Amino acid sequence: MMNPSVKIFSGTGSQELAQKIAKRFGAPLGKINIQKFSDGEFQPVFLESIRGDYVFLVQSTFAPTDNLMELLLMIDAAKRASAYKIVAVIPYFGFARQDRKDKPRVAIGAKLVAKLIEAAGADRVVTMDLHAAQIQGFFDIPVDHLDSSAIFIPYIEKLKLKNLTFAAPDVGSTNRVREIANYFNAEMVICDKHRKRANEIASMVVIGDVEGKDIVLIDDICDTAGTLTKAAGLLKEKGAKSVRALCTHPILSGKAYETIENSVLEEMVVCDTIPMEKSSDKIKVLSVADLFAIAIRNAYENKSITSLFIHSQLRERERANK
Repeated sequence: MMNPSVKIFSGTGSQELAQKIAKRFGAPLGKINIQKFSDGEFQPVFLESIRGDYVFLVQSTFAPTDNLMELLLMIDAAKRASAYKIVAVIPYFGFARQDRKDKPRVAIGAKLVAKLIEAAGADRVVTMDLHAAQIQGFFDIPVDHLDSSAIFIPYIEKLKLKNLTFAAPDVGSTNRVREIANYFNAEMVICDKHRKRANEIASMVVIGDVEGKDIVLIDDICDTAGTLTKAAGLLKEKGAKSVRALCTHPILSGKAYETIENSVLEEMVVCDTIPMEKSSDKIKVLSVADLFAIAIRNAYENKSITSLFIHSQLRERERANK
């Protein structure tokens, strides 16, 4: 029996990233057409046979919700075209901030999206930096949850900052930031915030000493940039020598670009999980294409992806130092 071949396709929301992933993987991007109707309805059509193939569908589910619906329709079309395995590659998993019922009469959007992806026919999900790690438990199919620290750590090392200290912009980011701080044997501080309502911060305090330190803020999502820029300003007021931010998913809605430009941040470093609407002198983009290409190859070849994670790198370094 012949081994199934790999075919990588992209939705309209992630075409540039999908092209990079396919190039790193060593395969051409598959041909697909998203037919548009005059009323706004659309229909994905695969323009080549995928019968018996290992099909990887690359699509971040950022706003508008058309991106999510497009992914669901691509999964359904692949299933009906007799694909051998269907893997949803979702660099940015939308609705992830709705991971729990934190107030009365609200939806748990992250679980609903997980169930929709399963119902459409996906066999596996590959994603990066979920807003809450427990979202993996919303799926009853395998989830490969990639970690942006594999991209950010080499970048931080190149900066060669003398008084390196890491900062969590809110309490929810502490575990993510602590892992990276441990990798560098560096100190960590926390910016504790209190919100009035969504996207609006009422107050913020810094827990820890930042006097004379080169601060690196770490977060998974930058939406309006209010949290990161407010934290950066507060850290500067407390005596930080420099402040820069590393954030995986650049949603950058509203006046985010203007907010970042007018902030005290030295730079904002983001990944290309979501395409940038415009450029900025303060924003630097690092590509996740290599990481996803490796994950796709290892998933296809039934190999482990543990080596891509920071805890694995820490163990290897400890072994080397013994």
